[in-house]
Amino acid sequence: MELNSIHLASLLVTLTVVIGSSIYSSRSITSAAEYSLGGRASGVPLIAGCIAGTVVGGGATIGTAQLAYSLGLSAWWFTLGSGIAFIIMGLFYARPLRSSGLETIPQYLVLNYGQAAGPLVSIISSIGILFSAVASSLPAIQIIAAIFHIAHWPAALLLLVLVTAYVFLGGMKGSGISGLLKLGIVWITLFAAGGSALSALQNIPDLEIVFPDSRWFSLYGSGIGATISNLFSLIVGIICTQTYVQAIFSASDSRTASLGAFTAALVVIPVGLPSVAIAMFMHAAHPPVLPILVLPLYLLQYQPAWLGGIGLAGILLSLIGSIAGLALGIGTMVSKDLCSELLHIRTEKTVLWVNRFTILAVTFLAVLIAILNLKSQVLAWNYMSMALRGAGVFLPLSLAIFSPGKLTKNWAVASMLISTAAAISCVLFQLPLDPLYAGLMVSTAAILIGLLTSCRLPA
Repeated sequence: MELNSIHLASLLVTLTVVIGSSIYSSRSITSAAEYSLGGRASGVPLIAGCIAGTVVGGGATIGTAQLAYSLGLSAWWFTLGSGIAFIIMGLFYARPLRSSGLETIPQYLVLNYGQAAGPLVSIISSIGILFSAVASSLPAIQIIAAIFHIAHWPAALLLLVLVTAYVFLGGMKGSGISGLLKLGIVWITLFAAGGSALSALQNIPDLEIVFPDSRWFSLYGSGIGATISNLFSLIVGIICTQTYVQAIFSASDSRTASLGAFTAALVVIPVGLPSVAIAMFMHAAHPPVLPILVLPLYLLQYQPAWLGGIGLAGILLSLIGSIAGLALGIGTMVSKDLCSELLHIRTEKTVLWVNRFTILAVTFLAVLIAILNLKSQVLAWNYMSMALRGAGVFLPLSLAIFSPGKLTKNWAVASMLISTAAAISCVLFQLPLDPLYAGLMVSTAAILIGLLTSCRLPA
């Protein structure tokens, strides 16, 4: 990837403006609550910016293009499914969660299932969210290495610095503001590039020879079963993700929380389509290209230099912002649910810095895992992440929201523990069963036994 002076100038200016806005927003952060929730004063744009700015990362851009290069239109499901999940969240989950006045998912489950649920859910959710951060770290390292012609390890170190600058000081407010700027950049540049790619694709002679199989233009190109499984993983995983729920908790009121989720859905759903068009054009015009670099290569080779540089910065920011937002979710759970509740560390300044340094540690770990798995597929990490974080938490969380008090504490904790163990076992031992389905089946069985047992107990 060769960048000329205009590419580099527009790229560096864009990165500086967006990351600078996040750092500038940190000047008003004086407490842990302001850092993690923005003072519970977020409006619809800030909520949507934080949610969409986190989900539009490695999977929504580079990962979608990487998969579309091999499968075509069915790669759109990541952003389409994410949008569907946010609509469901806005319809059913946002209002009761925001009305609780809490800060984390574990706190909500502790309220319903006792203290034992808090640390368990924090650990389960953190593991799942970490894998999503890995999904954005993979392409970010590859792109940084290709842009600056450096080895992968220095590229990983530079990524760590950029993520730290993006969220370390500004927290939720910084993530939301920079998320809005980033989304504007991604939308404008991706749709401009996607439009030109679609036009070029339509003018390719013998298109039916280049794409002989109808699966290229089908939403079910990877198979109906796999598509439904991935969609379900996205819905379950997103609803159980601290980062997105944290944005809901930061809303000024319940109605704003719902509208923020709906707005995020409207922003996220179309984002995958230009990446698909670009990837399919590159498949036809440049068959030997490394799939993970399809999107940035198109921006550099087929767009005006100034737009290509801004677009490349937008992709990098989408990756950086996604890692930062996910790390913020883990940092909030560690500082609030483990340090404050479990270790009884409640000094505002200490909790704030525990949150910040947890973000740093999570980013370092995600980058390290990515470095050791550079040839893996981005969306594979995303879907695995959704399955692991949702398998043990989704049903107990939904039951706590819609039927509180029905499930006893012991059975709720048992359900979370054994269902997560079942999902992890499927991944570790490469069993021929989707980890999400395995976890949800075990969770359902444990919950049903718990409900039946509680019904038989004497009053």
